[in-house]
Order: sequence, then C-alpha cells, then structure tokens
Amino acid sequence: MDIYKKKSTWKIYLAILGVLIVAVSLIYTNHLAGKLSEEEKKTVELWLMAIEEINDFDNEDIDYCGLEIPSFIIRSNTTIPVIIVNERGGIDAVANFDRDLEGNESFFKKEVAKLKSTDFEPIQGFAVSIYYKESNILRQLRFFPIIQLLLIGSFVLFGYLALNSARRAEQNRVWAGMAKETAHQLGTPISAILAWVEHLKMIRENDDEVLSVAEELEKDVSRLDLVADRFSKIGSAPKLESFNIYEELDECRAYMQKRAPRKVTFDFPPPNTGNYQVNINKHLFDWVIENLLRNALDSMDGKGHISAKIYTDDKFVNIDLSDTGKGIPASKFKTIFKPGYTTKSRGWGLGLSLAKRIIEEYHSGKIFVKNSEEGEGTTFTIRLPKEV
Repeated sequence: MDIYKKKSTWKIYLAILGVLIVAVSLIYTNHLAGKLSEEEKKTVELWLMAIEEINDFDNEDIDYCGLEIPSFIIRSNTTIPVIIVNERGGIDAVANFDRDLEGNESFFKKEVAKLKSTDFEPIQGFAVSIYYKESNILRQLRFFPIIQLLLIGSFVLFGYLALNSARRAEQNRVWAGMAKETAHQLGTPISAILAWVEHLKMIRENDDEVLSVAEELEKDVSRLDLVADRFSKIGSAPKLESFNIYEELDECRAYMQKRAPRKVTFDFPPPNTGNYQVNINKHLFDWVIENLLRNALDSMDGKGHISAKIYTDDKFVNIDLSDTGKGIPASKFKTIFKPGYTTKSRGWGLGLSLAKRIIEEYHSGKIFVKNSEEGEGTTFTIRLPKEV
C-alpha cells in the first residue's frame, strides 16, 4: 500500500472532522448569542418600562416605596449601553457608556446613525426611542469561537510541527544508522574478496584468461568499495572539494552509458565546455547523479533519450537532467523525495530521499522536479552554490 496515499487520506478525514467541529462550535455559540441577545432586548424593554413608571408618578403624590422596584431595575442594568432619543432626534439620556463621553451629543448621534444603518429596530416608548448596543459579554461570546479556534489551531500546529520534526529526526537517525551498518557489513566481504582475487592471481599468474577475469573482479570489488564508502558518509559531515562540474557530470555519464541499453542515447555537454567550479563530495555527488540516471533508465523501458544542461545564475550552478520516460504526476513532485515512496515493485524508496539529503544538507543546494508530463518525460534540477 502507498503509505503517502494513506497519509493523504487521513489528512482529508481529519480536515473534515475539523470542519465539523468548527461548524458545531459556531452554530452552538450563535445559538447561545441569539438567546442572550433576546434576553438583553427584554432587559432593555423592562428598563424602559421602569423609567416610564417613575415618570408617570405625580411629583406631589410620590410614594417612594412604590419606586423601589423600578429604581432597582434601572440600577441593575450595568452592562447594556443605552441611548434614549426623543421625537426631535435629540439625545435625552444615555447609560453604560464611558463617563468621558457624557455630554458629547455628536458622538451619540453617530452611534444612533450606525445602529440605523444596520436596520436596527429601536424599542419604542412614550415619545422616545431606545437604541442599545450589545453588552461586552455578548460581543465576547460572539468572538469566542474565533479565539477558541485560533488557540486550538495554534496548539495543533505547533504540536504537529514538533512531532513532525521529532519524527523526521528519528527517521534520519534510522536511515543514517542503516547506511553506516550496511557499509560496515560490506567491509568484511569486500576485504575478503580482494584477498581471494590476489590469491587467484598468484596461483594462476600464467593463465591470461584467469587474470582477465580477476581484473574485472577487481573493478567490481572497487565499485562495491565505493558504494560502501558512500553509505559510510551518510549521517556525517562529508569533506567538500572543488571540482569542475562539466568534468564530473561527464564522468558519471560515461559510467552509466556503458551500462545502459543501446537504444538509450545520452546528450551531455563535453567536459571541456566550461570551467564552473563547485564544492562537492565526489563520491556522494556522483551517487546522486547516478541515482537520477538509473531512475531515468528504469522509466524508459530500454529506449529513449537522456540529456543534461548546465547553466548559472547569480549564486548557483544549475544542472538540468532530462529524460523521455514515463513522467511523474504533478501531485507527486514533492512526495517522490519522501522516504519509502516508490513506484517500483522492488525497492525501498530511499534513493531520491537520500539524494535530497545529500544535495540540500551536505552541499547546501536544492534538488527538485523542474517539470514533468506523463508519457513525455521528466526534468530534475540540481542547484549547487558557486564556489566563493
């Protein structure tokens, strides 16, 4: 099973679940805000009734005991900002606004105009209209889901980044450990094979055919030794040296071309084309180029064309490696560099992942899919810092 396809599916499920949680939170909070808004309207209506009841008392026959309840109702409104507007549009009274605004009639008229622009329906009293704004509690309740979501989102984001960073660090240690252990395990049989080859040459020193085979064995063992050396450098800072990128690229081309099908053609710039110097670790860089060329050969089914182009900009030497293979879907441009991703029936899916690490972490460069079309081919770009 494609673990990255499965991972994408889980991301979709989690995103849907997150949207549902957000929707439920917003709906329920709006429901509570609506209920509180109705209660505030009733409070203002009751407040207005209390004021009118006090005003209805004849000043000469005031029974102060009868005013206790209306007075208590008026005093109890300490949260809802209220503006009383008379028939002429003047401001008769205000409540629960900043004390510094008292007497600032132009300000309150602007507040009334704002409420009118929102199709606000004032509460009508005897010769007055009551305009009121939401209390701070109600406003905070309306913003609560947004604040809650921001806090939860921040927590989830930082948690994800931290866990992802820890997971990647652990994966890197595992891959580096596997690479070093592989190099270590290869060391013993390689040394033994070299000894046996030397022994064979000594006991059959007059047999040209055996000597010829022994020489080829030495070449293959040298290749194995090179592979082991490459693996041993994974996980540690390699030594970088200055090389002419044209010469290095042509050397990789020559090695792979001998092992490629005859119907595959190579078009690389000649080694004497230019002299762009870059700081690389020869063994690791060659491994990256060979890995890309091997992938290109696998994608072309025995026939096609592989080309290379070298060019520079202000800070980088750029290498484009193109093939006429099967191509890569645009959705997989980043996925192919992740450990474990492979389209082959056999393979661990580590080649491009290690190539990315070698170029970006060890050489401070970049490697990416420049363009690709299914059935047409793919172009990879490697960017290496210019030698200072």
